[in-house]
Amino acid sequence: MRLRLAPFAIFIAACVPGGGETQSALRVPPNFPAPRIPEDNPLTVAKVELGRHLFYDVRLSDNETQSCASCHRQEFAFTDGLPRGVGSTGEAHPRGSMSLANVAYSATLGWANPVLTRLEDQALVPMFGEEPVELGLRDQETLLARLRAEPRYDMLFSDAYPDEEAPTLGQVVDALGSFQRTLISGNSAYDRYIAGERSAMSAEALRGLELFEGEDLECFHCHGGFNFSSSVDHAGNVFDQATFQNNGLYNVDGRGAYPPDNPGVAEFTNEFVDQGAFKPPTLRNIAVTAPYMHDGSLATLNDVIDMYAAGGQLTREGPNTGDGRTNPNKSIFVTGFTLTEEDRAALLAFLNSLTDERFLSDPRFSNPW
Repeated sequence: MRLRLAPFAIFIAACVPGGGETQSALRVPPNFPAPRIPEDNPLTVAKVELGRHLFYDVRLSDNETQSCASCHRQEFAFTDGLPRGVGSTGEAHPRGSMSLANVAYSATLGWANPVLTRLEDQALVPMFGEEPVELGLRDQETLLARLRAEPRYDMLFSDAYPDEEAPTLGQVVDALGSFQRTLISGNSAYDRYIAGERSAMSAEALRGLELFEGEDLECFHCHGGFNFSSSVDHAGNVFDQATFQNNGLYNVDGRGAYPPDNPGVAEFTNEFVDQGAFKPPTLRNIAVTAPYMHDGSLATLNDVIDMYAAGGQLTREGPNTGDGRTNPNKSIFVTGFTLTEEDRAALLAFLNSLTDERFLSDPRFSNPW
């Protein structure tokens, strides 16, 4: 097993605007590296608190029916429990809402966008994007007028930006990015075990960890490291670690094609070899983020295990009929395997050990309204 022990937590101090005190704006678990914080958007306690209010505010949708939190609910590790997202106008999205747990460590943002790397830039997509419509804002002035009309924001913006005229759209996205960087999950049974609490994981879960990190199942190649994803970034990164993988979920034409509304990275590169290539998401809190895959097509973790055990998904009917097991673009690590019922139970026990109950109810991340 690839285990590292670390005896102490890392705290990143952030200055409180207008005062000399410092407080912990970011709690980094002992087995995590320090996240990368943009130089042009330093993390402050006041900015994080402003971002938390904005994250839960329905004023950020054109019809004032949805907030960021509508599709990213804390109890579901900041997913929404739906197969595919649904926007403020009722439009169904082609993909599910990704977890925001440890999004500060994401090398890229979204399921298959290789160029979107900053949370500040990403925030503009759900706010103003039209394909699909998410929050559906049509202009920034409407948003800023709403924020000016809410008395609570007077102090929140002045605390976060004491020397600037506020509010501005730039301040909004900077604050949202700051809050999201604090959504760090690292207090699961697994984390407590590697920190030295040997009773935190059961013998069955430890057996599951061995299977997960073994060459028979190959899980760790795409879901390894401290965040259980091969696509990571942090302050110590020197090389680009953005990765996208085809896991054999579809093969609609027998030659590697994915459904037209979900082509993967090929949507940006126009390269057929990138059909079906998606970012390996973090497996942290995976037990509470069902359904699974980019399109929510697998309902349970058992379904996911079945797919990987088969070396891909065989779709027998419907518009996506095809044998993903023979997809020519499929990752070399998705080859199939055999599990006993005891092994399956152990693997599930390990995956459940990645649930961070404190994260799912931490008041620092909850709705302040």
